[in-house]
Amino acid sequence: MPDNWVWCKLDDLAFYKKGPFGSSLTKAMFVPKGKDTYKVYEQKNAIQKDHKLGSYYISTEKYCSLSGFAVHPYDIIVSCAGTIGETYVLPQNIQEGIINQALMLIRLYNREIERFYLLYFDFILKQEAYKESKGTAIKNIPPFDVLKNFFIPIPPKEEQKRILSEVDKWMSFVDDIDTNCKDLQLYIKHTKSKILDIAIHGKLVPQDPNDEPAIELLKRINPDFTPCDNGHYPVGWIETILGELFSHNTGKALNSSNKEGIFKDYLTTSNVYWNKFDFTVIKQMPFKESELDKCTVTKGDLLVCEGGDIGRSAIWNYDYDICIQNHIHRLRPKINLCVPFYYYTFAYLKENNLIGGKGIGLLGLSSNALHKIEMPLPPLAEQQRIVQKIEELFSVLDNIQNALEV
Repeated sequence: MPDNWVWCKLDDLAFYKKGPFGSSLTKAMFVPKGKDTYKVYEQKNAIQKDHKLGSYYISTEKYCSLSGFAVHPYDIIVSCAGTIGETYVLPQNIQEGIINQALMLIRLYNREIERFYLLYFDFILKQEAYKESKGTAIKNIPPFDVLKNFFIPIPPKEEQKRILSEVDKWMSFVDDIDTNCKDLQLYIKHTKSKILDIAIHGKLVPQDPNDEPAIELLKRINPDFTPCDNGHYPVGWIETILGELFSHNTGKALNSSNKEGIFKDYLTTSNVYWNKFDFTVIKQMPFKESELDKCTVTKGDLLVCEGGDIGRSAIWNYDYDICIQNHIHRLRPKINLCVPFYYYTFAYLKENNLIGGKGIGLLGLSSNALHKIEMPLPPLAEQQRIVQKIEELFSVLDNIQNALEV
């Protein structure tokens, strides 16, 4: 330690007091706010840095009996429960009152060291938290006999100011980095949205004149199909509706009282997320033999939810079959399609509020409404190139996103 610094204990610098013992202050003792009442300060006052929060008051008589826990202007209150270690310096214009059981009160003997003291006090609590819980949140404020005996180095007054100025500079720099990270995360989200936009409109990868035109795909299903003007899509693409491309069924309504049939695992909407499944809870339900074909999902089917986060989709890429409830649409290609392209199409529609919002304006995604959703149909080879490019770009963005969250 430099020659002109001194060591002292926390106990040398301040008066410390923890809130009253539990039975000394209970909710039964609180009274409505009035002329002769006193405020009870809570941990949320420390956590949210606001002395006006809270509506608990005690009578004059109770205040007198607990006067040892009374707060003064410029006292420091510290949260000791829930979010532990948050500090707040009470302003001059506080209401008279006491701290509750979840607070600790610190009253410095000399307020000139207040900012430096708080800087070091915060460091001590976090250091103890790391030792006690290996880096996780502080579980307990150290006992008073331990806390008061912590050593703190005190520099000269002017050096304290220089240290605090340097700390402020670097904390401002850290805050800027944090803001930039949040901005970058927002840019990543917008970039993904733009990638989907240009992909679905045929601008992400170049067209190949050697690709089989999309109209030939449709003619294999419906030789009499008459294409309309594809408008904003490239040459070789077709604008159609989902019902032309996919056969779709919904599963079986859940009935817990039904005990007859072949018991099968089934998915509900709570199992389906955007291109992933949550298998934490998988229920079973009996199905009649005649129901299984309609309700069974096989590898490569695209599943679309009709409620909640309307339109959320996932591809079943597992080598075993499973059944579905009636709030999930099973889409199965009528022709050879790149199903991931249509997963990304649903993601684009959702991103642009074209499912469950403006556009087709669906409150729930009924089979009839689903059938009529307008869909682009690129040549099959181009569908595959688009998906490959989307996944390549998304992988780069996801790596950046993951790095920001470390």
